[in-house]
Amino acid sequence: MCNPSPDAPHAKAQPLVDIWRGGRLESQHLGHVAICDAKGLVASWGDPKALVYPRSSAKMIQALPLLTSGVGQTLPKHRLALACASHQGGAIHTDEVTMWLGELGLSPDDLRCGPQAPWDRDAKFAMIRAHGTPGQEHNNCSGKHTGFLMLAQHLGGELEYLEIDHPVQKAVLEAFEEVTQETSPGYGIDGCSAPNHAASMEGMARAMAWFAAAGTRSDVMSRAAAQLVEAMHTHPDYVAGERRACTNLMRAMDGVAIKTGAEGYFVAILPKQGLGVALKIADGATRAAEAAIAHVLVSLGVLDAAAQDYINAPIKNSRGIETGATRPAEGFAP
Repeated sequence: MCNPSPDAPHAKAQPLVDIWRGGRLESQHLGHVAICDAKGLVASWGDPKALVYPRSSAKMIQALPLLTSGVGQTLPKHRLALACASHQGGAIHTDEVTMWLGELGLSPDDLRCGPQAPWDRDAKFAMIRAHGTPGQEHNNCSGKHTGFLMLAQHLGGELEYLEIDHPVQKAVLEAFEEVTQETSPGYGIDGCSAPNHAASMEGMARAMAWFAAAGTRSDVMSRAAAQLVEAMHTHPDYVAGERRACTNLMRAMDGVAIKTGAEGYFVAILPKQGLGVALKIADGATRAAEAAIAHVLVSLGVLDAAAQDYINAPIKNSRGIETGATRPAEGFAP
């Protein structure tokens, strides 16, 4: 296994996204991009050895043990998508999580992700009108955590499934290091309280390339990966939700799965091209991550002009006047 660089994520970052106003460069977002195929690194910007937390971009890796253990093999595709989701707490998400938990003899109280106000506008306004309070089922990671609970039951472990020495988390780390082909130097605690293991940009791109080629292999872990990729691009509304970049971009592509992560992370899985992409914006800006991943996908030929809303996004003020634009930085040309 490889050992990634210990450098800070901004150490060798390259300009990826520019913010223009009045014909002048106003702001600039730096970051890293790594693109791999089955043989290794094929292109990069910034530092492919930069060591970062992939955050929720690692959810399809974290879901692998649910399938390789056998317990998740009977789950429908939309639940597999939900296990990889950073959803927005809409009814299709919370109803499904609650139903899934009920089938396990559990309830949202058994989750350990914490309550979170829904991002979905309809759900948020309905909760306000009803003077309700958010539950753990509304947490954007509740699908992943329900998968963890299902695996915990199967493995016979305690339901405190987030402890780093719990069988669930041991299985997650084993899968993470196998697909990144790196020994992770450590972990941080994610927003949902789950361990999030660090990896290099190249390691995550290598993992996504492994997912991209999974359909050409027949081993148990590869079959599980192929199932997750198919579930994600078939049900992007469960992975994210309406008006989200993950949903919009996956709907505009053929068979490509993408996943955002907090603090400006994004990954992409391109099965037909056999490519994996990992992208990190050093300052953590979502607007830059969405613009940069769309630019990469267009450059790789899997996304068309539908992405212009992200690549050359107009910036408007409160009167609707266009005041500037978000654009790929000069020199960032995959």
